[in-house]
Amino acid sequence: MDLPSFRAPSLSVRSTRIDHISPLLDVVDRRDPLIFVRGGAGMAGIGEALRLECTGPTRMTDAADAWREVAARATVDDEVGVAGSGLIAFGSFAFDDESTDTSVLIVPRIVLGRRDGVAWITRVDGAATPAAMPVGASVRLRLTDGDLSAAGYADAVARAVEAIEHRDVSKVVLARDLVGRIPAEADLRLVAATLLTAYPDCYTFAVDGLIGASPETLVRTERGEVTARVLAGSAARGVDAASDERAAHALATSPKDLDEHSYALRSLLLSLGRHADGIVTAEQPFTLKLPNLWHLASDVRGRLTDGSSSLDLIASLHPTAAVAGTPTQEALALIRELEPFDRGRYAGPVGWVGADGDGEWAIALRCAQVSPDGTVRAFAGAGIVADSVPDREVAETRMKFQPVVGAFAQ
Repeated sequence: MDLPSFRAPSLSVRSTRIDHISPLLDVVDRRDPLIFVRGGAGMAGIGEALRLECTGPTRMTDAADAWREVAARATVDDEVGVAGSGLIAFGSFAFDDESTDTSVLIVPRIVLGRRDGVAWITRVDGAATPAAMPVGASVRLRLTDGDLSAAGYADAVARAVEAIEHRDVSKVVLARDLVGRIPAEADLRLVAATLLTAYPDCYTFAVDGLIGASPETLVRTERGEVTARVLAGSAARGVDAASDERAAHALATSPKDLDEHSYALRSLLLSLGRHADGIVTAEQPFTLKLPNLWHLASDVRGRLTDGSSSLDLIASLHPTAAVAGTPTQEALALIRELEPFDRGRYAGPVGWVGADGDGEWAIALRCAQVSPDGTVRAFAGAGIVADSVPDREVAETRMKFQPVVGAFAQ
């Protein structure tokens, strides 16, 4: 984005309550769905009224500046007044400053939303509602090893452990990839619907071809309050109630996982402390139960003190130690050395922002990027610390691939 020459359009935006809406996915594009939903609350977008693209180290701050100009020039009539009504943009940002992937903010022509028992429709420049699209073909895709196989990943983990022992880095998060190709007639709404049903407590998202279900809140802002959820440290669920309880207890008392979690929490608290006060979090993480995994989790809450928008905050917080490592720059250098691919928007911020700057952003985990030519690249990663064991980290990535692998196999 060339900010000096950027001229924001004057959008006319109107949000009105409606009695009910069909399932959010019925009217979105089957090949390029646009959604951000968690626990039955969220939004689905149709079409593009405005698309902002940015790249490089300043991609998030550029987007924040451009969005302020867009919001300032917009005329908004919002009779709904809930988070997500009025003018919004869906967004997805590249993980790495050096990524060749484009980061985007997309203002849909129409948004359908549902939150706190309220349903609404937002129209930009008087857009007409399209008819529901018939369900297309199932995806039925088998994903296979990409640029970094399971064996290659185990070797990368061993090299990372060696680097941790000899360099000034305490933790690094390494990812590997799976690839495949979907046919032109495949309906990606079915992938999103599978994720919504199987992982209702996660953010199910689809933005510009990036589709997944993330359990981790990078940041959420609403009326001056800021919240986040840190996840780091994980274990497989047990096969029955007794073994499941043992798995949760083992995770909660694991020195390796507690260390990994503390790095991630500390990095977020340090970054957030520049923008908020009254920050509170529990002394110990809790165990968060997902369908296939236990996670160590910490919720963080505070009050904004500097007027930062949610876009300003993601620029400040990303990348956390939960997806990069610590210290950040040393960890990023090691990731570039050991991962033979560009992560693209995997592990970057994904979510939405409103006209007032409030918004909700997850970390793009348990996801895959679908390219226009039908190529699918899924990613999963694990946090590596000094006592990490390569085979166990490979097993962790297999568990983390399960949501996307299962959704694309339907």
